[in-house]
Amino acid sequence: MSEQGGRLGEAAKRWLGKPASALDEAERRVLATTVNRSPVSRDVNERFEDDQTFAQRLADRVAAIGGSWRFILGFAAFLAVWTLLNLTLGRGAFDPYPFIFLNLLLSMLAAIQAPFIMMSQNRQAAKDRVNASHDYEVNLKAEIEIMALHDKLDQMRVQQLEALLAAQQEQIELMRKLLESDGRPRE
Repeated sequence: MSEQGGRLGEAAKRWLGKPASALDEAERRVLATTVNRSPVSRDVNERFEDDQTFAQRLADRVAAIGGSWRFILGFAAFLAVWTLLNLTLGRGAFDPYPFIFLNLLLSMLAAIQAPFIMMSQNRQAAKDRVNASHDYEVNLKAEIEIMALHDKLDQMRVQQLEALLAAQQEQIELMRKLLESDGRPRE
């Protein structure tokens, strides 16, 4: 096993409480970045945007336009003009009341727009899953780093206590020697 693999195995047992072979890909990646002292953060949106196909970009654009106030207000204005124009023309209207042609156009628009919106929502859900996975990795790394800091602080505390005990032993030994050199009996 390589040195890094050994360090990874030690880190897995120490901080995650399981062997390196039991780690999933995200945990392995986080531990490797911790052992190598490299960042785990990355711009997942940039990678996600780079992987888009033309159809996916088109679906996002259609959903963005169809879900905007501009579209809603513009379409409301279009419907108002259509209705007023056909009511004003009376018997000579190209789509007299009950506006059957308008209903057909609205149905076709909904039939075309709905799949685009659903594709966009599916992509947003996938993007959210990638973001959640990345958040998990960042949080896991932060947790591991905090545990490592606690380990270092505990180690420093133990070293300080050992040094203090050694200094006390020296002082006790010096006091014993001083007492013996004075010629006084020891208690």
